[in-house]
Amino acid sequence: MRQVHALGVDLRDGLHGRSVPAAAKRLRRLLGAEGVVLADLDGPVAGHGRHLEPEEVDSLLSQVFEYGSNVRTRLRDGTTVCAVPLNVAEEISGALLACGDPVEADVEAAAALVADSLDHAALRRARARIAAADLRTLRAQISPHFVHNALAVIAALVRTDPDRARHLLSDFADYLRYGFSEKGDYATVADELEAVQTYLELQRARFHDRLDITVRMAPEVLPVAIPFLVVQPIVENAIRHGLERKEGRGHISVSGFGEGPLCVIEIEDDGVGMHPDLARSLLAGTGPESRSIGLANVDQRLRAVYGPEYGLVIETALGEGTKVTVRVPRFTRGVVAQ
Repeated sequence: MRQVHALGVDLRDGLHGRSVPAAAKRLRRLLGAEGVVLADLDGPVAGHGRHLEPEEVDSLLSQVFEYGSNVRTRLRDGTTVCAVPLNVAEEISGALLACGDPVEADVEAAAALVADSLDHAALRRARARIAAADLRTLRAQISPHFVHNALAVIAALVRTDPDRARHLLSDFADYLRYGFSEKGDYATVADELEAVQTYLELQRARFHDRLDITVRMAPEVLPVAIPFLVVQPIVENAIRHGLERKEGRGHISVSGFGEGPLCVIEIEDDGVGMHPDLARSLLAGTGPESRSIGLANVDQRLRAVYGPEYGLVIETALGEGTKVTVRVPRFTRGVVAQ
């Protein structure tokens, strides 16, 4: 099992990653072969052990790719070579060649391990592309509703309270700078928290200080890297769907803490709440109000980065407020704030 895991690590970046030669060496050891060759559809990409002549390799690959099945043959010097296709997502993506009288069933099993590793590598790349595309979409959808209201509040304060207007204008600039930052796909919890606090201060001014804010973040989760712009869209949802429609004072809390290997972030409001069916439609990205909120976008990006078990959890009911919980691993390979 250790060798199988190591093979998966070697092929983490597909057949063109830096560790593919190590994968070829590992496969030769697993098969007890004189030599192995890993190839994609364009030809050999790595090998280890006995050298095979290019024309011999080309002939074997042509047969494997043409017929989509195993090829077993003897070379001119009597050495037996077995070539097996690598089937990834029901398509041939390459081949594994082993020479030195290998057991065909063993080569098939090794090829299946390689194909499985390549499938996982392709899935990780697809998830990364989806997450990046969703982030670009979210940046493009920074709420014009909020921008308009923030500027209107600042304009109204220019004459009555110029000092506060200047402070809010600085906050607004910081918020936009963070929202459109190109520094990477991930940020620390501390960075996200700072942006959220700026956003909430702007909203507090719009609510004429009828908005109470509580922020509690345990120190151990502040350096945790999470996908960029995860917390703010949830906070925006809490205000727009919960507190804008509530009479009198409203309260919103943002808290974070460690839970074993997980980082947990909770955003809770005491607003009007919503029907659970509406909450489900927001996460699914369906319904008349889902496009302007970004909850579906956040949920999809979390699942793309961490896996299907790490989506948002919403607890709500009409008249009972709303609580949204984010649970993500505190350490994930490839998730690094820049």
